[in-house]
Amino acid sequence: MEATANQLKEGRFNEIDLDNLIKEIESMGRSEKHALESNLVVILMHLIKYKYQPQKRSNSWLSTIIEYWRRLRRSLKDSPSLNNYLTEVFDECYQDARKQAALETNLSLDSFPIECVFTLEKTLNSDFLPE
Repeated sequence: MEATANQLKEGRFNEIDLDNLIKEIESMGRSEKHALESNLVVILMHLIKYKYQPQKRSNSWLSTIIEYWRRLRRSLKDSPSLNNYLTEVFDECYQDARKQAALETNLSLDSFPIECVFTLEKTLNSDFLPE
């Protein structure tokens, strides 16, 4: 990838292996999307636990939420085009978070609403914590 970047910088376009470059770009895009989804699931899971197990709230949960907010914010700053992707996968990520929260809390899956009670905007807001 570094050699390709140098070829692009130096304008040596005829030396670039286009098929390989396309595969690398597509792979990078998939990796960014997977990381974004993973970070969103972790935030949602902890927000669910925070809301539905208030008696077990801890600084550890808050620390995790803050860390994953930071990761998401950094990813979106580096690749603003991923904002639209978050909207596309939000509901799916919530379902994954819901299942994971049920497993971690030993509460039934039915304890958590099928539809997310947090909006994407609230979920991404580092000042938001559910009551």
